[in-house]
Amino acid sequence: MKMIRHLLLGSALVGALCSTAALAEVQVPITSQMQIGSSTDSVYMEEMTWMEINDRLRSGTFIALVPTGGNQQAGPGMATGAHTEVAHYTSGEIARRMGGALAAPVIPYTPSGRINPPEGSMQFPGTFSISEATYAAELEDIARSLKQHGFRMICFLGDDAGSQRVMAQVADKLGREWVTAGVRVLYVSNYYNHNGQDEWTDSMPNRVTNATSPGGHIETSELMAVDAGSVRANMLAARTERDYKLTGAVGDTTMATAALGKKYLSLKIEAAIKQIQNASSNAKRSY
Repeated sequence: MKMIRHLLLGSALVGALCSTAALAEVQVPITSQMQIGSSTDSVYMEEMTWMEINDRLRSGTFIALVPTGGNQQAGPGMATGAHTEVAHYTSGEIARRMGGALAAPVIPYTPSGRINPPEGSMQFPGTFSISEATYAAELEDIARSLKQHGFRMICFLGDDAGSQRVMAQVADKLGREWVTAGVRVLYVSNYYNHNGQDEWTDSMPNRVTNATSPGGHIETSELMAVDAGSVRANMLAARTERDYKLTGAVGDTTMATAALGKKYLSLKIEAAIKQIQNASSNAKRSY
């Protein structure tokens, strides 16, 4: 009986190994015709399966947005993830309104000042700063990954001042490297620098002091529109530069509202879309 059991076990093992070898030879087709998973209307890559992303690429999607947020102090009135929340929202809206675009996961860290001894926002807990070299390497590897998967236009957009210069440098470097490969890398400068927010704020009947300061009127309004729960309404106040060392905030946030935030966000989104469309109209003709 013991010998019979050994023979039966041996036969079962051989059968299993043969079945495994046979399965290993099966070529799984890369197609949405497979009844696996479900389709989605999302434009956020982290919410999609690889097959859904592949289907978008095959159907003509060729633009990838690479947003950078930032986790840093923004005074006592705003949660430290404000820039990341805003960048997630705006990149999704840009992709949706443009069509033919998807948004990569938001990069949550950006160069935010010297770590030791600390400077700027690094003087306050909750701020994470990475070196410009580290940030540049991350941008470059993300872009190379997207190019490998078939995206033909890769757009960097940042919601924080610390990301702007490095994005421009990496976009220029990769753009020159890939000029013959038909892949365009764009630093969407108008999203942050030339979006019309300053002019619109100046046109308001009530003057706002230091409206563009970190954690100030504009940023607070934007976060109110995206996630009101991340704003501490009881901590909003008018603060001077002398208050910075104690609070990390400068400017008047008492007039910030979600309605104003929607306007500010729309200005950033529209400026980015216009710049990307102008660039993509030329790039698309070469594909």
